[in-house]
Amino acid sequence: MAFLKLEGITKYFGQVTAVDHINLSVERGEFLTLLGPSGCGKTTLLRMVAGFEVPNAGTIWLDDDDITHRPASKRPMGMVFQSYALFPHMTAEQNIAFGMSIKRLPKDVMQQRCAELLKLVGLSDKGRSYPHQLSGGQQQRIALARALAVEPKVLLLDEPLSALDAKVRVTLRNEIRRIQQQLRMTAIYVTHDQEEALAISDRIAVIAKGKIEQLDYPEEIYSNPRTVFAATFVGTSNHLQGVVTFPAEGICQAEQYTLHIPPMPHLHTGDRVLVIVRPEGVTIQEANETIDSEANSATGNHITGVIELRTFLGPFTRFHVSIDEGKTFTADLPSQQARDYYVAQKVLLSFPPSACQVLPLDAREVEAEHLTEGEKV
Repeated sequence: MAFLKLEGITKYFGQVTAVDHINLSVERGEFLTLLGPSGCGKTTLLRMVAGFEVPNAGTIWLDDDDITHRPASKRPMGMVFQSYALFPHMTAEQNIAFGMSIKRLPKDVMQQRCAELLKLVGLSDKGRSYPHQLSGGQQQRIALARALAVEPKVLLLDEPLSALDAKVRVTLRNEIRRIQQQLRMTAIYVTHDQEEALAISDRIAVIAKGKIEQLDYPEEIYSNPRTVFAATFVGTSNHLQGVVTFPAEGICQAEQYTLHIPPMPHLHTGDRVLVIVRPEGVTIQEANETIDSEANSATGNHITGVIELRTFLGPFTRFHVSIDEGKTFTADLPSQQARDYYVAQKVLLSFPPSACQVLPLDAREVEAEHLTEGEKV
């Protein structure tokens, strides 16, 4: 049996279903991230694991014990909140010791444990500092140390980095991952930041409207999404709706473009699909008549457009290319190769069939994708 297991967990708030019959298993020592947009139910799910919310249906098992209705104070969990939640009248050391003092541990044990945790989070010299004397990143490290002080079986982190600036977020997320691996601790991390989730997780549960869309390794979610939501939410991507014309040969008609995609023998002629192409899979070259006449040859896919925006992002430059009225394609080029291209230039975008991720669309998803495109415009 998994170390932490959720079976049929459901939570209602009035007429709203916040969490909808979720089944989830977490292995001992695993770092699992709950990833999704605001309002998808990820924090509610975490709060039910912590004991701050009680599910309307389902069971939560921890190490073979049913903890579904056990109060939060009786669960072997450590919680790190978004808002730090440090006691302002206590020093960093006193904040860390708070949970241990409730357990009435000997004073010398608490002092030794505080010293160890301050060293673990890299703040050995800040034990006597008050929260107002610490930066946001330092306060969150103290909050992490406080959660670890009670030696929890599971560490729960609710968007702990969202209030910090970008550079501190990257540093601290790496520290959290290092500490988790060093202690071999089971951790559940909630975030809406895709990059954060991809960078630090053993597995990711992509959540939408109270349901798990995909539970998988970060590489699989990015490279082989199983649902339209997972494909469009995680990472930047280009979308083209199309109709499969020759499934076995891998040919579909996407708007006015005939695209070569991987063979899809499991699909049928006329099936509606969403073709997804990541920006790094697209190359750019100057458009010319010779190449344009070979457009969409069997060697790959070619679409002409005009550069409307270029964004320097350090090692690569992102180009936004207008390919049709109201339709934009993005392409990432190594910055050394991007110098020859400029705004208002006519270019040819190329991508091989292997760069195309293809997912079937039902009627509801066709409408949802249409609305999404409308919002982008």
